[in-house]
Amino acid sequence: MTNNRRRLVGVVTRANTEKTVVVQVDRSIRHPLYGKVMRDQKSYLAHDELGCRLGDQVRMVESRPISKRKRWAVEEIIERQSEVEIKAAEVETLDEVTVEAEE
Repeated sequence: MTNNRRRLVGVVTRANTEKTVVVQVDRSIRHPLYGKVMRDQKSYLAHDELGCRLGDQVRMVESRPISKRKRWAVEEIIERQSEVEIKAAEVETLDEVTVEAEE
């Protein structure tokens, strides 16, 4: 039996809090008049019981309001980010922070 709740696929961009993750959803739409393909990004707060990590690709499903801005729940982790890629991303962000601090 299927339900008619909306489902979105996105990438976890922040996983600092205990049971909340920020998921960025990218979509491409064609401009109605000019026909150019435009990219749109939107971030959603999602309830996480599965233990998502930074960089994971997840499917989230519409749910009842859990808090003021949280109306989605992580349904499935589609693709896990490897530990090596997570460490590399952390090093890159640390390098950017140190360069900005030096300037």
